Amino acid sequence: MNFKALVAEFIGTFTLIFIGVGSTTAFSGNGGGLVGAAIAHGIAIAVMVSALGAVSGGHFNPAVSFGAWIGHKISTLNMIFYWIAQVAGAAAGAFLIHYCIPDAAGTPALASGTSVTQGLILEAIGTFLLVTVVYGTAIDKRAPKVGGLFIGLTITICILCFGPLTGSAVNPARFLGPAIAEHDFTNVAVWIFGPLIGGGVAGALYNYFFADKEPIPAPPTELVA
Repeated sequence: MNFKALVAEFIGTFTLIFIGVGSTTAFSGNGGGLVGAAIAHGIAIAVMVSALGAVSGGHFNPAVSFGAWIGHKISTLNMIFYWIAQVAGAAAGAFLIHYCIPDAAGTPALASGTSVTQGLILEAIGTFLLVTVVYGTAIDKRAPKVGGLFIGLTITICILCFGPLTGSAVNPARFLGPAIAEHDFTNVAVWIFGPLIGGGVAGALYNYFFADKEPIPAPPTELVA
């Protein structure tokens, strides 16, 4: 187990939650609230993936780790330890931002009129897009070295699209950190199973369909004594 990778996952997820909850609170109630929060979340992920991706892969999201596991890019044990580090970082970020801003509220919630099923589908689709981008810009050896930027932009577009409906967590840790701090686990399945389903499907699709498979070496034409 790579301890440095776990510390990197803790710090990256901590940053996402601290900045995410802080920005949601700061922009709440003004006209640019959604745009501001979306940009803040996206930049937080972009900079941390760019800074720590070389250490841990820059998952910062249990659904991304699950998608990587489905695609055989991470072992079961590493995935479990990544999950622990990510949730711990999320909880630490949530508790600290709540200490600094006592009235901060960052636990994702379903909008009035949005059902649990609708919310789960939205979170699954958003995470599918996110994990596909992670594979295509960071995991794939053919990927351009700009993964952090486009991973962050994916978070931003998801929040702009359906943030008002589900909070657009597309990340179980983005829900669990604030939920632990605020003691609010309402409809928790939306933000656990939705992202895991979406991430798993994306990991399987990319690994078995989009990935560039290594060619099977041709048998030798001559026997060497």
